[in-house]
This record gives sequence, C-alpha cells and structure tokens, in this order.
Amino acid sequence: MSARLGDGTVLGCDPAGRGLAVVVLGDLATAAHVAVLVPGSDVDLARLHDPGDPRRRPFGWAQALAGAGGPGLAVVVWVGYVTPDGLGVDAASGRLARAGAAALVRFVGDLPAGAHVTVVGHSYGAVVTALAARHLAADDLVLLASPGARAGSVGELGGGARVWAATAEDDWIGRVPNVRVGDLGHGADPADPDFGAQLLPVDGVTAHDGYLAPGTASLEAVADVATGRAVAVAA
Repeated sequence: MSARLGDGTVLGCDPAGRGLAVVVLGDLATAAHVAVLVPGSDVDLARLHDPGDPRRRPFGWAQALAGAGGPGLAVVVWVGYVTPDGLGVDAASGRLARAGAAALVRFVGDLPAGAHVTVVGHSYGAVVTALAARHLAADDLVLLASPGARAGSVGELGGGARVWAATAEDDWIGRVPNVRVGDLGHGADPADPDFGAQLLPVDGVTAHDGYLAPGTASLEAVADVATGRAVAVAA
C-alpha cells in the first residue's frame, strides 16, 4: 500500500538531509492532464505541508490546483531536488537549479505517455523549470514569481512547450534585480512582456506564496493552462 499525505499519494521520499519527496493528487495512470508543481527555496520534507494554513505550502497549492482543474487533472508536488535554504548564495546562483533541472527532466520523461503535461515552477522552482525547458517532455511551462529565467527570451529557453508567466505587483520578488554576473543572478524576468511568454492574470495575489490561493485569478488561469483550456495569444 502506498504511503499517504492527506489526500495525496507519496510516490517517493528520501529522508536524508532536509529530505526530498514526490506526492501526487489524482491518478497518474488515467489522468488526461498532469501538472508538475516545482517549488522554490525553503521547501523540504518538513515544509511541504501545513495543515493549519495550507495556502502557505506547496501541498496546499497542489490541492487548490487539483480542485480548480477538476477530475481529469492529476497534480504532482515535485520536491525532487535540494532547494535553497534561505535567501543566500544558493538562492542567487544556478548550482542547485542545474541539479534540479536534470532531475526534473528525468522525472517528467518517466510520466505515463499520452497525457497533456504542464510544469509549474514557483520562485526558484521557476528557475529550475526554465533551465530544464530545452529537454522537458512537456506541453506547457508556467513560471510564477520567478527571480529570472537564465535566458533572455522564450526562444532562448528552447524546447517546444508554450511558456506562461506571472509576477504580482505586490510580490517582493519583483524587486529583485534581473541581472546576472557570472553564476550570480538569474537574468531576465519571464513576466516582462519583452521576454515573450504568455502573461497570466494575478488579480487577488497578495503574497509571494499566493499565486495558487483559492479565489485568485492566477489559480484559475494556471488551472486553465494545466487542463488545456487556455488559449495562447499570437505575438
């Protein structure tokens, strides 16, 4: 019998160090649509879920996205890489993101064939997703609250996925300089119109961790992307 986390099924867990985990809501074997949620800094086994305030943690975000997407959508919380701990050098550099990107490519490549796959990266997880883009077997990429994409445009990301992005005006991440010096800094903001991503609405987002909160326009928009309902606007 598989281990459970609330209403989710634990696909994998490594308690070493701060811990890694992969949890799914829904049935990967039968889902028409699969969303893989890639969290950013300060997420590990101990900080994956907060039953008292689920909106603050990735498992709660996944629950909200699964609810908005409906029964045809399976949502995976993928903490399959060591995330930065705090806002120090690791959060500003690409070392952990590169390792995470390689692991993410392997995980997505092993998903059941035939489903529409969306990878949703949040904060540093958006950097991981952007670095993985060229080799990801995904139909759509969503970059939320990204400190940068380590690429200058959608074209530079590579890969064939549609790219969507959002950063709320009140989110502190928007004040992070979009520069890159050597391996420090993550470069262009994918939510800048010049980057070329499809921009998602952020009405109702009031915090860095609030993009998948119930009642926000961004939750509904990401659910539309993840279920194939969203229509891209030609540049």
